[in-house]
Amino acid sequence: MIASIQKRIKRRGIGPRTGSSFRDRYEALERRREQILNRLNRLADEARGHPGHGRARTLLNDKFRKATIVQRVAILQAAEWLVDVLETLTLMT
Repeated sequence: MIASIQKRIKRRGIGPRTGSSFRDRYEALERRREQILNRLNRLADEARGHPGHGRARTLLNDKFRKATIVQRVAILQAAEWLVDVLETLTLMT
């Protein structure tokens, strides 16, 4: 009985996840955070005075550190969007 169930599991591809480990996902999020922080630091002086600059920095530091791994993805998306907006604003002026 158990052998037949194991054969069915192998045929369907069900079983342990073969994706990346927790550590790989964690390090990938940290690398992405560093990239967004670098973009934020390269913004012109006009953008640094904008309230969105401080909010993006808060997202990338305080909020990111307090969030779970799943929540960190959404926080990085929000911060990246905000940096995109700030870059667009500085190009317009």
